[in-house]
Amino acid sequence: MRAHVSSSFKRFLISYLIILLIPNLAGYLSYRTSIDVAESSSIENSTMLLRQSAEILERKLAEVEGFTKQLAINQDLNLLINEKRQGDAYNVFGFWKTMRDLSGYSQTNDFLQSFYIYFQNYNVILTPGSIYYRPEHYYELNHYVDEPYETWKETILQATHERTLLPARPFMQDKNASSMLTFVQSLPLNSFGNPKATAVVLIDERKISSLLESLTSQYGGWAIITDSSGKPLASQGLTKANSQAWQLSMSEARTTRKLDDGTLLITVRSDKTGWMYAAGVPKEALMGKANTIKYMTWTLSAAALLISLIIGMLLSYRNSVPINRLMNVFKEQVGLDTSRIRNEYDFLSGNISDLIANNKQLQTELSLQMPLVKDAFIKRLLAGEFNSAKELEAVRSQADVVFLQPYGFVGMLKINGYGGIDSKEIIEELSAARLIVKQMLHELEAGLHATDLGSDKIVMLLTPECEPDKDWQRAFEARFVPCMESMYVNYRISITSVMGGVYASLSDISRSYSEASQAMDYAVHMEEKRLVWYEETMRESMLYYYPMDTEQRLMNTVKAGEASEGKRIVAEIVAWNFAERELSIEMKEQLIGEMKGTLLRLLDQKAFQDGDFSREIQERIAALRLSDGMEQVRQSMECMVDDFCAVIAKKKNELQHEMLQDMMKYIQEYYQDPELTIYRIAEHVGRPEKYISQLFKERMGESLSDYLESMRISKAADLLTGNGLTIDEIASQVGYNSAHSFRRAFKRVRGVSPSLYRQSAN
Repeated sequence: MRAHVSSSFKRFLISYLIILLIPNLAGYLSYRTSIDVAESSSIENSTMLLRQSAEILERKLAEVEGFTKQLAINQDLNLLINEKRQGDAYNVFGFWKTMRDLSGYSQTNDFLQSFYIYFQNYNVILTPGSIYYRPEHYYELNHYVDEPYETWKETILQATHERTLLPARPFMQDKNASSMLTFVQSLPLNSFGNPKATAVVLIDERKISSLLESLTSQYGGWAIITDSSGKPLASQGLTKANSQAWQLSMSEARTTRKLDDGTLLITVRSDKTGWMYAAGVPKEALMGKANTIKYMTWTLSAAALLISLIIGMLLSYRNSVPINRLMNVFKEQVGLDTSRIRNEYDFLSGNISDLIANNKQLQTELSLQMPLVKDAFIKRLLAGEFNSAKELEAVRSQADVVFLQPYGFVGMLKINGYGGIDSKEIIEELSAARLIVKQMLHELEAGLHATDLGSDKIVMLLTPECEPDKDWQRAFEARFVPCMESMYVNYRISITSVMGGVYASLSDISRSYSEASQAMDYAVHMEEKRLVWYEETMRESMLYYYPMDTEQRLMNTVKAGEASEGKRIVAEIVAWNFAERELSIEMKEQLIGEMKGTLLRLLDQKAFQDGDFSREIQERIAALRLSDGMEQVRQSMECMVDDFCAVIAKKKNELQHEMLQDMMKYIQEYYQDPELTIYRIAEHVGRPEKYISQLFKERMGESLSDYLESMRISKAADLLTGNGLTIDEIASQVGYNSAHSFRRAFKRVRGVSPSLYRQSAN
């Protein structure tokens, strides 16, 4: 068989190796495109960061401009601006109130942390925290480096400004050196050469530069912001050499360009302010990212190739083993010489196709038998042959019969005009007539089931969509009778139709069928042409109703231990004879005697031969009297049915317990045999496999196969605690064909491998 293993193994391995070429080719293409991807990624990220910085800066400057507009409409401020000074007096309260109102603006925007307002009429400077009644006092603490007081007063305080933004200049603030951008606005707005006040906002250049840190920290490059005329407003990481290269390249109109030193320059111009935002990404950052991609690509490709090659060999072996096992099976079971087969796949495909075709043919034959299975189920249902609801439901599911509701009617139809005539032509004609009638019934009512009763009768199970009351009966009759009439007009088929009483459950169908049979006898005798309902028939009778099949059904139900069904049949018999019939005293006594005889016949069964129980039941049967009232008689009989079924349940429980003990003893004795299966256990106890499996599961709480496996693993665990046997020897001693299957089973049950279990035990 080595030749077959080698052939299958080679085919699998070659296919895996071909697949392995794909990731290696992908790695090569990834390397070739890594530089382009790195560059485009850097451009996208830098452009995005530049635009974000521009948006943040412009938004904050817009807030500064909005602040000056709010000053222009501030009533208290306007009063101070337009107020005429009286000699050397100052409006101290007005300045104090305005200062207090303006102090909160410095918390709304970090660009507003340092601002002042100059009042021309009072020659006063107001800041959020102080009032300077002499501007030179403010200048001593806050002034531009190398700018005289007179120049500052002339160009800043007394000149007219309209949203003027001055570039960053060296500035001394409270004896601390810094660099400030200055935003100046004359008040009131649109002063046109005659300002009454001036609002000045000092913006620290470091706050603007901080917006560019994300660019320089990410790539280690530089960034700069210029105004519309090209004057630098703020920068980050810019050296003298970088500044010269940047200024030379600004003459080009492109948004991305390469500088002489390989630096990638990215520029963004603001549509609102005209400012230019530029960033330089060093060549080292671009190539570093590309080299990282290259090294990672080749490292991962090599590791993936090696690991995939090992996995491919393992999978090739693993996948070729089942094929060769199948070839061995065909060799052993069919007797074929598989050594001469060159292509195992074609061989297996052909044989499996034959199996599938045979299976489909079997399914087709089973589907052809399904109508017969369904018809047989309906007939058993009508005859009341099911002793328990569990058995009924199991057979119904197997027959695939669906009932829309658990309640309904049993109807019966008789084709008239063929009584006593028996010939081939008549039988064929009746068969055609039944087919036509059943087709009409299915079209008339959904969810209807019908079956033939002899050659001239049809029984139907009718399930209403709602509760079957008098209104529903009249509605059904209004639809049913015209159909019967059309049958006669179109096909000359004369039909006598009757309906039994309502059945409340599927196990009650036999009673409704019996009522339909009685109604049919009445309709035929009276030659009724209409639909006859059971309750319309005459209920006066000289005889009680206790047919032999009902008696037999009661006895079978009790012997099966189905107490609820047995009591229902007793109640049904009482209802038939005492609620629906008017019997004489003699007939009632005779009926009770028949039912007492049924109970006595049950006592003759072997299961009820216990002396004490038999004597007690005989005494209770003898004590039944009509004079006690029929309700008391019914209750006494139902109690005896309960007692009979309790004995059966006890016997059944004892028998099942003995069977379980026998099964477990058998497993204990033969668990070492690898051929020990559920089939052999079932053969030993003389019961079907499905029955013993279900019984074991219900009584023991685990499946029979799990119990057998647990038994073997428990014995193996005992053997593993010693060092005298190998894993293979232990697997053989506890009933496993191979050590591999034993190891898998042991790990599945105990959670660890046999080797680890032995080590932990030692």
